[in-house]
This record gives sequence, structure tokens and C-alpha cells, in this order.
Amino acid sequence: MIKRKGSFAQERVDRMRDGDGYVTVERLLTPQELYEKGRLYAILTLEPGSSIGYHLHEGEMESFYVAGGEAEYIDGDETVTLLPGDVTLTLSGEGHSVKSIGAAPLVLVAQILYK
Repeated sequence: MIKRKGSFAQERVDRMRDGDGYVTVERLLTPQELYEKGRLYAILTLEPGSSIGYHLHEGEMESFYVAGGEAEYIDGDETVTLLPGDVTLTLSGEGHSVKSIGAAPLVLVAQILYK
């Protein structure tokens, strides 16, 4: 199977997890295509100043690959700056948030897999 750019379902999510602004979610694979082992494999785009609010993951993990932009990332009680090429991992029982802080949009490849 090949899925071509431009064919992915997109949605705008305002104030994701009580964050600021909005996130554009471009779903690359459906949960069915992930064999129901996860609920998300997508490109997330956050305009400068937009964020995903702090939240916990239970029974699942989430990872981000930073494809573009710059982020302030809260990993538990640690705040760090993320740049293109960085990868994050939030395991079950852990929490995180992310905010676009650069001049360009923050582009993340995100996946959420079940434990």
C-alpha cells in the first residue's frame, strides 16, 4: 500500500489538551492500519505560540520526532528545548506538554501505541 501526500485526513484541534491556539493533525495511518496496537500515527503542526497542554498517558506511550521548528517541551518536571531531529518518549504513567516557540511552525511526527 502506498499513501500519497495530500490524501491524509486532516483536522484542526483547538486548545488541544487545554493548550493554546490549535494543532493541525494529519493522520498518516488509521488505528486499523496499526493493527489496533495504537491510536495515532500522524503529523502534528503547531503554529508559533500554539501548544498541547500537559497531560498524562495511561496504558499507552507517545513519541514525537521533531521534523521542523523549535519547541519548549515539558517532560515530567523537566523543561527542555527541542530542535529538528530530536525524539521524545513518554511512557505509560508519565506526562508531557509541547509548545511551538520558534518563528516557524513546529512539525512533529507523533505516534501513540498501547502498552
